[in-house]
Amino acid sequence: MSRTGRVPPASLSRAAHAFAKWRRQRTRRKIPEGLWKRATVLARRHGVHRTARALRLNYGDLKRRAGDGAARAASRPFVEMLPLAGAGECVVELERPDGGKMRIHHKGSSAPDWAGLSRAFWGAEA
Repeated sequence: MSRTGRVPPASLSRAAHAFAKWRRQRTRRKIPEGLWKRATVLARRHGVHRTARALRLNYGDLKRRAGDGAARAASRPFVEMLPLAGAGECVVELERPDGGKMRIHHKGSSAPDWAGLSRAFWGAEA
């Protein structure tokens, strides 16, 4: 488990085991292309920072190899709205690819500026 308490996706865990096995058995320093390809696919899906950290890779090297696809994957926002039992009540949870989270429990008849709140949150530095 990571320091944030989140369990990494199974695909990252499997890749981390593959990299660990290669590191134990390697005869040369250069990472095989097959492992790099696996890492770049994961970086495009889960973001460069998260993948580099899970696989113990150099962030800059992985970012160069993953290209624009990883930047687009990391910038996709996730919004979850959960209706609650009371009328006019909801919970909004926002999460950034870097692990930053915001949870809003809203009660009332007038809705806040959800778009503005989400833009401010996703634009903030962790």
